[in-house]
Amino acid sequence: MRIALASPRIAPSVDAALDAVRHHVAEAAGLGARVVCFPEAYVPGLHGVGVEVPPYEMADQKRVAEAVGGWAREHAIAVVLGVEWIAEARRHIGAAVWDSDGALLGVQLKTQLAPTEEGPYVAGTGRQLFEVGGLRFGVAICHEAFRYPETVRWAARRGAHVVFHPHWTGSDTAGPTLTTWADPAGPYYEKAVLCRALENTVYVASVNVTTRFPESATAVIDPEGGLVARLPYGEPGTLVADLDLGTATGRLARRYAPDRYPE
Repeated sequence: MRIALASPRIAPSVDAALDAVRHHVAEAAGLGARVVCFPEAYVPGLHGVGVEVPPYEMADQKRVAEAVGGWAREHAIAVVLGVEWIAEARRHIGAAVWDSDGALLGVQLKTQLAPTEEGPYVAGTGRQLFEVGGLRFGVAICHEAFRYPETVRWAARRGAHVVFHPHWTGSDTAGPTLTTWADPAGPYYEKAVLCRALENTVYVASVNVTTRFPESATAVIDPEGGLVARLPYGEPGTLVADLDLGTATGRLARRYAPDRYPE
């Protein structure tokens, strides 16, 4: 099962973001991927991280949903897009999922917000498991998977082969210069997603927006915690990886026994 992770640069407008999405959807499909995932809140951008986010209203959300669904159908590829999701006059961080026929399967809302996100956004509730073309997956958004392992385990215990992890770390103005994956001296993020894969015996597909000073790579980690592939730091692109679904057993996740130490 071939998947793709799209890591474009930060977009200055909704139209520019849609242009990047269209490009990467077509590229991922051309590379043989069955599903492509984009970074956290790629459309229209993420508040609270020092970037200017363009205005985004319900009309924009509808336009984005129609456009992305059309590209998914045109290229016969499922799409997981990090978005700002407006519902009942509330703004959430979400990941919208379309199947290869262009149907919107659902939106996984971010249930564990970072402290800096609690002003601009409202936390969602509930978790979802998706399936496209025989691939079962969950989505854990940025801070969720980095800090709350339960969000990944939820999907793994319910049969997910992979958990997509759209996130946003780094800056175009200042930050570390990374050279080595999961460097002990580097930020903790890559070590965290390695653990999420290993402790659950599933793949984790972690996708970051491209900045000059990223704090984590766009990468795929296998069920044993090994690095399958990653993009070079600071370079935009589309990463593809072939998953051996037979190895994504969720064995360690299913052995979790919280009833042995109830609160």
